Amino acid sequence: MTPLYGAWFGLQREPFSIAPDPRTLFMSERHREALAHLLYGVQGGGGFVLLTGEIGAGKTTVSRCFLEQVPPHCQVAYVFNPRQTVHELLASICQEFGLEMPMGGSVKAFVDALNIFLLASHAQGRSSVLIIDEAQALSADVLEQLRLLTNLETHERKLLQIVLIGQPELRTMVASSGLEQLAQRVIARYHLGPLSATDTARYVQHRLSVAGLAGPVPFDAAALKRVHERSRGVPRRINLLCDRALLGAYATERRQVDAAIVERAAAEVNGEPAAAADGVWGAPGSLQRTAWLAGAGLVLTLGAAWLAAQLMRQP
Repeated sequence: MTPLYGAWFGLQREPFSIAPDPRTLFMSERHREALAHLLYGVQGGGGFVLLTGEIGAGKTTVSRCFLEQVPPHCQVAYVFNPRQTVHELLASICQEFGLEMPMGGSVKAFVDALNIFLLASHAQGRSSVLIIDEAQALSADVLEQLRLLTNLETHERKLLQIVLIGQPELRTMVASSGLEQLAQRVIARYHLGPLSATDTARYVQHRLSVAGLAGPVPFDAAALKRVHERSRGVPRRINLLCDRALLGAYATERRQVDAAIVERAAAEVNGEPAAAADGVWGAPGSLQRTAWLAGAGLVLTLGAAWLAAQLMRQP
């Protein structure tokens, strides 16, 4: 989908969508290390792999990129909703692996079904990986059940590799005294930190290039520096801020985004008072009104064209 300012800046699609699209993944050194830890986990022979990071740091996008690089012999179950009971989670895992629901539906029945499936997969040379997103929302009893699943094994290796992806509090949870046995089974862990100022500028350029930008980046050096300061290097915040800044430049018919436009965009994104920056593109809320009026104008134009067509059809 092309944004409202797309043609103004020569873009073919949204450059700063917050959807976790692997095509837009900017592989900073941190992201490469995070992806390497996930790929290592596939070869790890069982246990847990932890990937943590702040909200919007790019964890889910990295995991989607990981899914595209999973070896053919590896089968993956991906659980997106961690707020489940032990019984519900086991049912979700069985469904993700394509298993029929066992008769009775007890915890033991689910574990037995998983064990049979994992043993058969191992005999066929396939490995199995379970990925749980937003794992900081897992309850203690569910985490304990996941630890017990890593007991499923042959004489040579564990049958199930579990990847937990979550916010920083996941690290605290795993380090708690009640989960010491689980912590001892973590074979790899990585915390995805924010981008540096240099990587923030490269990130912006990368996203614009993926969106079809052929010319120079429409952010001057001071604007990029301000983007990093205001976003604190978190990719999702960068996306929201740059999208709003480009819309502001478009609304005032500017080809270049400067630091003042970024500052006003940040104030609007964060809901902050922006009196000092009102002169950038008018009174508070004018950017939203500009976008609304542009959309309303399009609707009115289409409506008028439809009405004219109906009148022409009348005898």
